[in-house]
Amino acid sequence: MAVGARSGHEEPEKRPDGTEGAPETGVPQAAGPPEQPPEDPSQRGSRGVKQKKQRSFWKELPILIGIALVLALLIKTFLVQAFSIPSASMQNTLLEGDRVLVDKLTPWFGSEPERGEVVVFHDPGHWLDDEPTPKTNAIQDALSFIGLMPSSQEKDLIKRVIAVGGDTVECQNTGPVKVNGKALDEPYIFPGNTPCGDKPFGPIKIPKGKIWVMGDHRQNSLDSRYHQDLPGGGTVPVSKVVGRAIVVAWPINRWSTLPVPGTFDQPGLSAAGAVAPPVAGLAGAVPLVLWRRRRLISKASQVG
Repeated sequence: MAVGARSGHEEPEKRPDGTEGAPETGVPQAAGPPEQPPEDPSQRGSRGVKQKKQRSFWKELPILIGIALVLALLIKTFLVQAFSIPSASMQNTLLEGDRVLVDKLTPWFGSEPERGEVVVFHDPGHWLDDEPTPKTNAIQDALSFIGLMPSSQEKDLIKRVIAVGGDTVECQNTGPVKVNGKALDEPYIFPGNTPCGDKPFGPIKIPKGKIWVMGDHRQNSLDSRYHQDLPGGGTVPVSKVVGRAIVVAWPINRWSTLPVPGTFDQPGLSAAGAVAPPVAGLAGAVPLVLWRRRRLISKASQVG
């Protein structure tokens, strides 16, 4: 074989550093694309999907207002409602222009007015015939409907419950007011007034399902005393009661709760409570008497 000739099978040439490499062709090799990192499976399918634009505040505002109005209407109907004090009949407990919050929830569960509570009730019949109805505009009517403003169209009154169904109430001469024979200590009465005001009454037996109400300003309150000639004899049906006034909410400097005075918690005031001990004693004595009688009859038969 001639010097310098190669065989048909080329072997890789040895480089000066002793390593073997591919034969040089004189043409530079093109660089390959860089390796891509593995794709996150959670991001698959997100390509090409545009992010949703957030709604502007002005587009969401009507929705928020609508939700607020619905909530206000529900609260007014089932929970609490604001009422404005139109007169001085409850002075000084409540002043003209005060705003009170009335609990409308507990009556839904069968709760009835109790002695000493301040309650709002619908006109039971011709109590407010001589009272003018104030004029309002559409905005006031709308706000009153949803409970954001006291209603001026509804003929409602606010008084204190003095007696409930089953009680006997009276007030002779200048007082005091007596419920089931127990005299009431009434420090909430307007200074200078007497418990009977200028209208003594009674004794009156309050029918079941009715209440007897009086204003704290006794000489400036057309309450149960002044409507005894009407159907019901001055009493108010429990079904007419809207709810109990629980707090003075406005003005801020008048904020206060409206608790039941302690005089209504005195022992023996409740007519049911006064009758209960004798009835319970009689119920317990009857079985004992019957047992003793049977025993005596049994002994007599044995002797005979």
